[in-house]
Amino acid sequence: MVFLLLETLHPEAELLLAREGEVVLAEDESELSRAPVERVRAILTRGRGEVSRALIERCPLLEVVARAGVGLDNVDLDAARRLAITVLFAPGSNTATTAEHAIALLLALTRRIEASARAVAAGCWEERARYDGDEACGKTLGIVGFGAIGQRVATIAQALGMEVVVAAHPGVVTSHPVLPLHELLSRSDFVSLHLPLRPDTRGLLGAVELAVMKPTACLINTARGALIDQEALAVALAVGKLGGFAADVLDVEPPPPDDPLLAHPRVLITPHVASLTASTYRALCLTTVTNVLAVLRGESPDPRCVHR
Repeated sequence: MVFLLLETLHPEAELLLAREGEVVLAEDESELSRAPVERVRAILTRGRGEVSRALIERCPLLEVVARAGVGLDNVDLDAARRLAITVLFAPGSNTATTAEHAIALLLALTRRIEASARAVAAGCWEERARYDGDEACGKTLGIVGFGAIGQRVATIAQALGMEVVVAAHPGVVTSHPVLPLHELLSRSDFVSLHLPLRPDTRGLLGAVELAVMKPTACLINTARGALIDQEALAVALAVGKLGGFAADVLDVEPPPPDDPLLAHPRVLITPHVASLTASTYRALCLTTVTNVLAVLRGESPDPRCVHR
């Protein structure tokens, strides 16, 4: 059988696949055009490889599509459902590491860690006289989306002495104040996004929402880049209507070299690495591959990892 990989997986996970069949890596359209799609039984991807309807329909033997990750916005779920193809993912696999990354970005941004370290490396110890960092303790963190990652972020933030407020779907049970989005934005010193990308959340924070935020507030995004209108974000930062922005995700990845966010002194961006820590990356890849092989053998995968 053929396993089609749209992105690399952990070497141990790829080895498991190679023991069961042929592994074909196709990271771009030219490689995909040469792939033996007529023999593909499973398609595996991470965050960037798109499992489109056209690709699914080109694979007549396809039985399973798997994302080694949490969200499924890069998989055409309607096409998979129509053809009775099992869709797998790894919910909860990146909870701890993504929450840690969000807090790390928050602290690095407010404490001006990157700028200070660059100054010292450049021999400018006197930069300390111009230091304008602040602390998180005593500040208000607004968490938008209160699933497993948002809850973990709240726990860490409370340990830092922060007040936590939440914008979440009705029915979410929490001891934190639950506020309408605009009220949360206006009250928070930091806003951290932790919700999936869907048609109703795309562009959730646009010019109107950003204008509601405090001009000193910082926005943190470790969820999906398209949750934010990036053009409106760049304008808000340029005119001083927002204190800073830190993210592990962008609407366009990688960003074009002329993206104004890349040159802004109050912006800190990492290259979508929150869940790529050694232990988490290995675990989520092995879990995903194990479930794929179970489906192909006619066995039951972990039910928590089957998209319904």
